Amino acid sequence: MAELPHATTERPHGLKYSLFYGRDGQRVVGYDNERGKSDHKHLRDVETRYKFVSVEKMVTDFLADVEKVRGEHNDDK
Repeated sequence: MAELPHATTERPHGLKYSLFYGRDGQRVVGYDNERGKSDHKHLRDVETRYKFVSVEKMVTDFLADVEKVRGEHNDDK
């Protein structure tokens, strides 16, 4: 995570971030605000917008999604 010199339309909170959880070399959960896409998340192959509220909330949401996909993976065994 990096604090930007100033907020932008795409990054009104003034942060650039990328959170990643992967398995077998593939992204399973990702939260980022790549240029041109604003705040969004990836759950497996589905990308959706993400409403950024705070760093703490984003980390909590990210960890909850990781736990969810890890639980789904454990159910397969």
